[in-house]
Amino acid sequence: MLRRNSFRLPRHPASVGLARRRVRDQLADWGHEPDDPALADAVLLVSELATNVVRHGPFLEREFEVAVTALADGSCLIEVSDGGRLEPRLRVVGEFEEAGRGLHLVENVAAAWGVWSRGRHGKTVWALVTAD
Repeated sequence: MLRRNSFRLPRHPASVGLARRRVRDQLADWGHEPDDPALADAVLLVSELATNVVRHGPFLEREFEVAVTALADGSCLIEVSDGGRLEPRLRVVGEFEEAGRGLHLVENVAAAWGVWSRGRHGKTVWALVTAD
C-alpha cells in the first residue's frame, strides 16, 4: 500500500522542528515504531532538507512543501519542494567550517537522493529511506 501526506510550512527556522514532528507523527500513525531506524532516518533527512530551504531558498519564497510517502515495503520517500531553481550540490567542507555538511549527511543516510525540476515552479529535493 502506498500512503502519502504533504503539507506546507512558512520559510522560517521554527518550521524545521515542525516538519520533523509532522513527519515523525505521520509515520507513527502509519505503523512505524518509535525505535524504527527508518523513522529516525526519515526525520533526520526531512530536518536537513527543510533546513536547506530555510537557509538557502529564494529570498521572496514564503512557504515550502514537505511530503512523506510510505511505500509497501516499509521504505519511505521524503520530498521537500520550494520555488528556487538552483539545485543543491555537495561541496568540499573544511575541517573547521561549521556549516555545509547537510548534503553529505543526506548522501550517507539516504539509500538514494536527488533533485526533480518543477520547471518555473522550482524544484523538489527527494531522499529515499529503505526499511531494514
